[in-house]
Amino acid sequence: MNGAPPVAVIGAGMAGLACAQLLAEAGCRVDIFEKSRGPSGRMSTRRAQDPQGAWQCDHGAPSFAAQDPEFVQEVRQWEQHGVVAAWRPRAVRLQGTDVVPAEAGPDRWVGVPRMTSPAAFLVQRLAQQGHGARLHLQATVQQLQYESACWTVHCAEHGQIGSEYCALVLAVPAPQAAALLEPVSPYAAALAASARMQPCWVAMLRTDAPLPLDWDAAEITDGPLCWVARDSAKPGRQGPQVPQGPQTWVLHASARWSQDHIESDAESVARQLLQVFEALAGPLPGSLTGSLPGGLRVTAHRWRYALPAPHLVNRCWWDAPAGLGLCGDWMCGAGVEGAWLSGRALARRALATLTR
Repeated sequence: MNGAPPVAVIGAGMAGLACAQLLAEAGCRVDIFEKSRGPSGRMSTRRAQDPQGAWQCDHGAPSFAAQDPEFVQEVRQWEQHGVVAAWRPRAVRLQGTDVVPAEAGPDRWVGVPRMTSPAAFLVQRLAQQGHGARLHLQATVQQLQYESACWTVHCAEHGQIGSEYCALVLAVPAPQAAALLEPVSPYAAALAASARMQPCWVAMLRTDAPLPLDWDAAEITDGPLCWVARDSAKPGRQGPQVPQGPQTWVLHASARWSQDHIESDAESVARQLLQVFEALAGPLPGSLTGSLPGGLRVTAHRWRYALPAPHLVNRCWWDAPAGLGLCGDWMCGAGVEGAWLSGRALARRALATLTR
């Protein structure tokens, strides 16, 4: 390789980080742009403080499976470094008033001590690469330019960052990629626009005492909620592990309900989902509904682009002449594994061009 080809990666979720890692290992100089305060994308954790102490709740991807042999090997490395652990919750399916044991599936994994830990580990590993990688946080990419076979990136907060890049990777939800690409690559924009992503409202709550439920996770077949879990039952969590102490729970609304309430405010959504959960779990300790406005013991987050429905089947997309690529779970399969595989697939295709 002549020199260190400069590559820009937009998005520091699992797809972007997996792509950047392989590019950096091959000798590329990688700049990663992330609009949030930290990496991880939808492997996200909300942390809060109230009079009873600090608490956290994974409000993005609740867990993930590992079935592809290459991803299994990667997850085993994460396990060896203590940033993931297997989670085997007591799982059920709620069908109306019936509680049915959930069918056994593949092992589920969670980040330790929170879901953001694998992303933080990948960022640390990237920093140790020979050519290194720079992570630009709170850098909202607003405009892309392509001139003389070079890409430039302009951010809302800082203007143009970096110099010129011989390749550009977009590892963001499909609708966001489509908007950025429309002025510079109509074909890529149309491809991204063809993907459909479903929203998801998520409510997080902290109870003063354990709930009288003999399960840790439940799939729900009817109503506004589709999935709920005792987040504090995950391995490596601190604080809410005391048998008679507080617990944290996460409530996922269905895609249909989330779409119907897509523009609702977070406080209203939190109240509504809490009422549905109370119908399942009974009255909640600590009169949570009364502490909603300012206590941060109940809060909600909207994922406008949560899950692909369905995903495309190409794993990734790469335009070699333009040095432009797309990756993400919307191209390879929902979840952490799909995002990681997509990012790696794109890196390999890009390197076949960049290393000629």
